[in-house]
Amino acid sequence: MYVWIWRHLPGGLPGKLLGSLLLLAAAVLLLFFVVFPAVEPLLPFNDVTVEPGSAGA
Repeated sequence: MYVWIWRHLPGGLPGKLLGSLLLLAAAVLLLFFVVFPAVEPLLPFNDVTVEPGSAGA
């Protein structure tokens, strides 16, 4: 898959490096601004079951 992307990016080595960095940045931004906020309500991070006085043994 990465070879296919590398072959289809335009330009020589500098253009391919810049294009691959732009694709990586776009993927990271898509994850942080679309995917992670959409799945955050489904994650169990706010389900706390610690009761007062149960710390330490």
